[in-house]
Amino acid sequence: MAEPLKNIFSRPLLEPFTGEVKAVYPAFPVQKFLTQLFDDQWEWLELKQRVRRISEVLRVHLPSEYVQALEIVVRTTERYLQRHGEKLTFEYTFLPDFVEMHGVSYPDVSIPALETLTRWSSAEFAVRPFLLQYPERMYTQMLAWSKHQSPMVRRLSSEGIRPRLPWGMGVPALKRDPSPIFPILENLKNDPAETVRRSVANNLNDIAKEHPEKVLAIAERWLGNNAETDWIVRHACRGLLKKGNAAALAHFGFQKGVSGITVTKLRCTPTVPVGGRLDFSFSLKNQSEQSVLVRLEYRIDYQTLSGKTSVKVFKIKELTLNAGQELPVEKYQRFEDFTTRKHFAGEHTLAILVNGSSLAECVFEVTQG
Repeated sequence: MAEPLKNIFSRPLLEPFTGEVKAVYPAFPVQKFLTQLFDDQWEWLELKQRVRRISEVLRVHLPSEYVQALEIVVRTTERYLQRHGEKLTFEYTFLPDFVEMHGVSYPDVSIPALETLTRWSSAEFAVRPFLLQYPERMYTQMLAWSKHQSPMVRRLSSEGIRPRLPWGMGVPALKRDPSPIFPILENLKNDPAETVRRSVANNLNDIAKEHPEKVLAIAERWLGNNAETDWIVRHACRGLLKKGNAAALAHFGFQKGVSGITVTKLRCTPTVPVGGRLDFSFSLKNQSEQSVLVRLEYRIDYQTLSGKTSVKVFKIKELTLNAGQELPVEKYQRFEDFTTRKHFAGEHTLAILVNGSSLAECVFEVTQG
C-alpha cells in the first residue's frame, strides 16, 4: 500500500525548514516550534489539517506584527528560490497557506507576497479568499500576472481564478459570470510553458459546466491556430465531449447519432465485489458503406450512499472505422475504493457510447465483498 501523502509533512521536512527560518530570523525558537507542532495529535491529522497546523504554529513563533512575520516567510522562500530555482513544490504549501490564513486583512503586503511564494509552492488556493473579498482588485492583479515573466506566476493567474478549482474555496461570482477570466486566458493561450497551457484548458473545462456556449465559441476561434491551442481546446472540451454535446463533437469531426454503427455481443461480469473488477467485452461494427470517425467510451451509473446514481464516463479510444469493419473490444473497470471514489452495493449499469450516444447497456450487481 502506498504511503499516505500526508506523511510528506514530517520532521525530515520541517527540521531543515526551521534552519532556513532561523537564518533570516535568528530569534526563531526552533525547538519550541517543533515540540508544539509534533504534539500528540499530529499523527491523527489529515493532509490539509497538517498544512493548516504548520501555518498556525509558525504564526505563533514569528513576530506578532503580521507584516514583520510575512517578511520572514517571504525571505525564507527567497532562500529556496535562490538555491533551487522556481518549482511547483507541493510539500511547501504551508507557505502560501500562511498568507491565506493570516493575511487576508492585509492585501497591500499579502498579494505581492503571494507573487513570490507561488514561484516555490503554488498559491492557487491562497488567492481564493482574496478573490472573494477584493474581486475587482484581484481581477486586475491576475490579469497583470498573466503577463509576468515567471511561468509560475502566469500559471497562478489562470489556476487561481478557476471557477471550480478542485479542493479550493468556491468563487460563486465567477461561476455566474466568468467574463473576468477570458482576457487572462487569451493572454496565456500561446504560453511557452506546458503547465500554464494545461491550466488554461482546465479553467475552460470548469467554465463549460455552467457556460458551454462560451467555451464552444472560444473553441471555434482557437482551433486551427497551432498545435498548442488545438491541444488546449481538446482538453478544455473533454467534459462536453463526455456529455455528448453535439457541437463539441462536431468541432472534432464526430457526428452525434451516426447511423450504421452498431454495438453487439455486449457481455459484462454479472456480480462484482467492492475491491474487485468489472470485465466486459463487445463488438463494434460499421454497417454503413463509408468510413466513420468514432469516439468510443463507456459509462457507469454508480450507486451512491444516498441511493441515487453518479454517472462517470470513461474514454476507450478514438478511431476511424472503415466500411464493413468489425472491431472486438475487451475492457475492465476496477471497483477499488479510493479517496476520491467510494463504491456501494446495488445495481449498476454499464453503457457503451459511440459519439455520445448509448448503443448498448448491461446491468450488473456490486456487492460488499
